[in-house]
Amino acid sequence: MSENTRKIESGIETDFSDKMSYGSYLALDTLLSAQQPVSSHHDEMLFIIQHQTSELWLKLMLHELRAVRLQLASDNLRAAMKGVARIKHIQRSLTEQWSVLATLTPSEYAQFRGDLGSASGFQSYQYRAVEFMLGNKNAGMLKVFAANPPARAMLAKILEQTSIYDEFLALLSRRGLAVPAELLERDLTKAHVFNAELVQLIRVVYERPADHWDLYEACEELVDLEDNFQLWRFRHVATVKRIIGMKSGTGGSSGVGFLQRALDLTFFPELYAVRTEIGS
Repeated sequence: MSENTRKIESGIETDFSDKMSYGSYLALDTLLSAQQPVSSHHDEMLFIIQHQTSELWLKLMLHELRAVRLQLASDNLRAAMKGVARIKHIQRSLTEQWSVLATLTPSEYAQFRGDLGSASGFQSYQYRAVEFMLGNKNAGMLKVFAANPPARAMLAKILEQTSIYDEFLALLSRRGLAVPAELLERDLTKAHVFNAELVQLIRVVYERPADHWDLYEACEELVDLEDNFQLWRFRHVATVKRIIGMKSGTGGSSGVGFLQRALDLTFFPELYAVRTEIGS
C-alpha cells in the first residue's frame, strides 16, 4: 500500500532566511494579527473577518475605479470597460460573502454587539469613496470622518473630482454626441441628478447600436455595475434584518429603514430611463 503523502520536490525552496517568502510578500504576520476581538465570544471573529475582507475588496475596487476614470478621460474606452469587468467580479465576491455573515444568529450577535460601541459599517470611508467615485456625492458625509483626517482628506479630494459617469458623459461629448452643457459644467461636489435631455441622447445610442457599438456596450457594462451595487445593498439590508430585526444601528441610524432608503439612490438614472423609451 503506497503512502498517502506527496513528496517535496528537490527544487522546491525551503530556506527563506535570506529570500522573500509567501508570508513576507503578503505581510501575513501583520494581516493575520489584525483581528483583535473586544469580547470573548466565539462568533466575533466571523464578524471582524467579514468586515476586514470587505474593506480589502473595497480597496481593490477603488484601485480599479481610479484606473477606469483615467482611461475614460484618455478616451481609452475598451481599457476602461476591462476595468469595469474586473470591478463586477469584485462586486460578486462582496455580495456572496453576505451569506457567511448571515450564519450569525440574533442570539449569537447579541452576545457581543454591545461591545462594539458606536462602531458601524456606516463609517467605512472606503465604501463612501466608492459611492463618490460612482457619482453618489454627499458632502455632508465628510463630518463623519472629522476624527480621521487622512480619510476625510481622501473623500474631500474625490468629492471635487469627476465621477466615472461624469467622465463617460464627457467622452460621449468628445465623440460628437450633444451632451447637455449643464452636465459637463456641473458642480462636481453634488450627486448627479436625472436629466431628461440626456435620456434622448442615450436613446440614439441604443436605437443605432451598429453606429455606436462600443458606447452601446459601455452603457450596458455600467448598468451591470449599478445592478451589482444594488444587489449588494439589498443583501446588506436582508442580512441586517435577519440578524437584528428592526433595532437601531450601532452607529445611531434607524437600522434597516435607513439602509432601505439607500436602495432609492441611483448612479446612472438615464441608463435605466432609456429602457422605457426604446420601441415606443
